[in-house]
Formats: sequence, structure tokens, C-alpha cells
Amino acid sequence: MDRKIHKTRSRALPAALAAALPALLLSACGGSSDGIAQLAEARPATLLSCTDLAAKISFPNTRITAAETVAAGTLTVAGKPIAEHCRVTGRMHERVSTVDGQNYAVGFEMRLPRDWNGRFFYQANGGLDGVVSTAVGALGGGPLGNALQMGFAVLSSDAGHAGSLGPFFGLDPQARLDYGYQAVGKLTPMARSALQTAYGKGPDRSYLGGCSNGGRHAMVAASRYADQYDGIIAGNPGTRLPLAAIANIAGAQGYAKLATTTQDLGTGFTQAERRLVSQAVLARCDALDGATDGMVQAGAACQASFDLARDVPTCGGARDGSCLSAEQKSTIAGLFKGATTSGGSRIYSSFPYDAGLDTAGWAGWKFSNPISRDSGAVAFIWQTPPESAASFNDAQFALNGSVDSMLAKVQATNGTFTESGLSLMMPPDYGKLPVLRNRGAKLMVYHGTADPIFSSDDTVQWYDTLRRNHGDAADFARLYLVPGMNHCSGGPATDQFDMLSSLVAWVEKGQAPDRVIASARGAGNAGGANTDLPATWSPTRTRPLCPHPLAARYNGSGDMESAASFSCR
Repeated sequence: MDRKIHKTRSRALPAALAAALPALLLSACGGSSDGIAQLAEARPATLLSCTDLAAKISFPNTRITAAETVAAGTLTVAGKPIAEHCRVTGRMHERVSTVDGQNYAVGFEMRLPRDWNGRFFYQANGGLDGVVSTAVGALGGGPLGNALQMGFAVLSSDAGHAGSLGPFFGLDPQARLDYGYQAVGKLTPMARSALQTAYGKGPDRSYLGGCSNGGRHAMVAASRYADQYDGIIAGNPGTRLPLAAIANIAGAQGYAKLATTTQDLGTGFTQAERRLVSQAVLARCDALDGATDGMVQAGAACQASFDLARDVPTCGGARDGSCLSAEQKSTIAGLFKGATTSGGSRIYSSFPYDAGLDTAGWAGWKFSNPISRDSGAVAFIWQTPPESAASFNDAQFALNGSVDSMLAKVQATNGTFTESGLSLMMPPDYGKLPVLRNRGAKLMVYHGTADPIFSSDDTVQWYDTLRRNHGDAADFARLYLVPGMNHCSGGPATDQFDMLSSLVAWVEKGQAPDRVIASARGAGNAGGANTDLPATWSPTRTRPLCPHPLAARYNGSGDMESAASFSCR
């Protein structure tokens, strides 16, 4: 039970409500008074066989293409060898589209450890999917370990289409639906059945996790498949992905007006200028958490304190990296406040000012991806009707297209596309998770505050909505902001952490995660160094990730490179 969260909120309670506090505290612990079940721990089992599973596994509309033993050490992740396991591959719902004539199927692989811990992990992949990534199951942040190594059976899929199609798979209405949510619905019962065949019993506990679009898959699963998953991890979730993509296109149009050449939108907000803003944010906000350490932990206080117009010099002459022009300030401030339609309505979300703006990862999402990724996704996966593939020009669409039109079309339907792009990508009943809560399942969400494509502000808004709808969501869902982290990783951040172990302890033992320890990936890190780390940081710096609305604050003494010197409050 997270006593800190509830103790903080009880200080201003009226006497009558304070008298009821013990019952409320019991409710937060998952006691029977609130109807939240405590799920039992998973029980281990041993793989019965492997190579004959291709013949043994039988499930409707499913073809197993191979089952092979993978010897210990053949697969390594972050320098750590994976024990012997069985790799099963297959395809579900194979078909030829009557719309575009392409071949489609839900492709997958499952990796089944010989010594199974009784748990299933659905690895939700990112981007446009389309590739069956190695099914190992990330723990949350950087590569500390993986679910397969921990003894989970792990599944990965392409979400119903081949990556070679690019965004043009969106011309097929069923492929859209599979990508949005139906592939998870098809794969989950198949995987359970396959595990029953492989181990002589199905999974006792089922988990699902991913980052980016994988985080969106997780948020959707928490709503649509809450009866099938006991624990869910959503990282940097693109919960309202079509809106985020359109807002990013609107941002590209804004940066194009500032750029010296539309061939490089980054000339509208150069790295030197982004570093200037990052340093100004640190100057205003770094010490708000009690430690001057190159991190902004007190995010909400920072957004209230920092002012772009006041805190960054305005150019009196030519731009030279030491100032921003008045036009830059107006445009950039507007985009951080939230890109809008021609009528002034916000398309997606605001973005927080953060110390991680001057990284290559931030620039790529803001200046390149609106053309290379967002344009095609909006035009073909979410718009109804889609654009003409024969005449489509991604740069023209991104830099000159009407965001008002895009916004209308991602909400439209017709006789071919009977569910809108926005509907098929978003969780239904936004901000409400009654099934997940009432059956004892748990959700952990994390989001980097310097994410340039999916705003942590949007996720905070979702979580605050969840808290309003459920009284206090901390008994079943928690959000952890990661200061400085870009999209899923990188940035001046402690971006390596294990959410899965904390989630299992919460789901199966009732141990609520009051904090998750995150570490930096400095030189020598087994999973690869984070090149965005400041040279002044310890390569192994640690910080607590705190459940929102709490934030890490320095205790006033102790090693600033150690999480032990910080408290969540």
C-alpha cells in the first residue's frame, strides 16, 4: 500500500472524512471492502515437448509454421544469455484482401522457456508493427533484462500485416482493425491454448507491455481486454496516436516557416537554439526539487515557473544560437502550448518544457518524422477515405496539407471503413477502467517528459481523468514520469528501469510500487550507453521514479548520484 500518496492527501480532510480514512487506506491496499480481488501467484511448470508442437498445437484459423529448440546461449539480450527454450512461429487468419489484393495474416512467434514460471507476456511492438520482433519482453526502460529470461512465455506479432507494405496496409479495412486492436484479441486465446498444449496447463497470470505504439496497444488492452490480462505496462503511450501525428504535422508546418530551407526543418529551431532553451529551463527549474543536478524532477512547478518569452533572450539582430527571434518565440510557444486547427481548437496536447530538447532523438521526431512517418500513417491508415497511393507525396502532404481536413477524416467512416481511424486506435471509455480495477488487475504507465511525439502532458491528463472517474486510481493504476527522457529512451535521463518485476509483485502479492528505481546508461552499460548523458553525471546515476502526482525531491543530504538520497513527495 502506498501510504505516502494517501497521507499527503489527507492533511486537509474534513473531520468526518478523516474519520473514515482507515477504511479508505484499506481500500487502497486491495482489501475486500472495495471489491478489488487479490490475484494469486503463478505456479511454475516444465515444457513437455518442443519440436512436435507444430503438429500438436491446434487452434481455429491458425497455422503453426515451425517449432524448434533454441539452445542456451544462442540468444543473448544486453550481453546476457537466454536459457534453452522453444521457438514456435505461426500465422493466423491468412487471407487475400478483396480491397487491395495483398496477402495478409497475423504473424507471430512464441518463445517458451523449458522452466516456465507460469506467466504469459504479450510483447506489444511499436511503430507501424509489420515485423515479428524477437519475443523476449522488455521490462520497461533500458535493457536490464527481459521477461523470457525471467521465465515468462513471450509472444510477439506483426499485428496483422507485412512491414514491406509500409502504411499502405491501411488501404485494407481489416488490416486497419488488426493493427488497431483486433490482432491482440485474436492472438491472446490462441496463445493460452498453445501454452496449455506445451505445458499441460494454461498461464496462471497474463501480462502485456510495450512502449510507443506498443504503449498504445497496452492502453487499449487495459480497456478492451481487461478480462484477459492481469498486469499491463504502457510506456510513452501514443494513446491518441492519430491526433499526435496530426499535431506533429502541424508542428512541421510551423517549423517550416522558421526554417532557412524546407529541406531541413531543423534550421527553424537549431540544436544551438534548443540547447539555449534547455539550459534556460534548467536555470529556472533545476533547483526546484532541492537538487541542482541537471534534472527537472518538479515538473509541474517548472511549467508554472518557466516562461519562454522572459527566460530566453530575444534576438536584436541575426540569429546566432544565443537568442530566439520574436517569430520563433511565438511559434515555438504556440506548439508547446498545443498545435491548433485554423479555428484555434487544440488538436492534441500541450508539451512540457524540459531539459531534453537539444538531443538528436527529439529533433528527428519533430523535423523528419512528420514527413517520413506521420504523413503516410495519417493519409492511409487513419483517414477515411485514404489518399490516392498513386499520386501521394509525403512532403507535400505534411508541409502543405490541411490539418483541419486530416482531423475530420480520421474521425470519418464510410461503407468500406466502418470504424474511424481515431476509434480503432484509441481505448474505448477513455479514462475509465472498471473491469481492470474490479478484477484485481494492475496498470503501470511511464512517460518521458521530453518525449517529442507523444506528450507526457497528454498522459497526465488521461491519468487525472482516471483518478476523477475512480475516486483515486492509485489502488490499481499508477503513472511514473521520467524526467528528461525522450521517446521511450535517451535524453539526459535515468532511462533504465524494471517495471515488470514491480508489476508482478503488485498483481500477485499486493505490494504496491511506491517507487521504481531508474539508472543511467553510462559508458560500459551492457545494453548500450546513452550518448545524451551529460559528462558531469555518474555513469550509474540512480533516481526514484515516483507515482504521479508525487515527484522525487532531494532529502537535503547524501550522494546526489544515488536514489537513496531522494524521496517521493
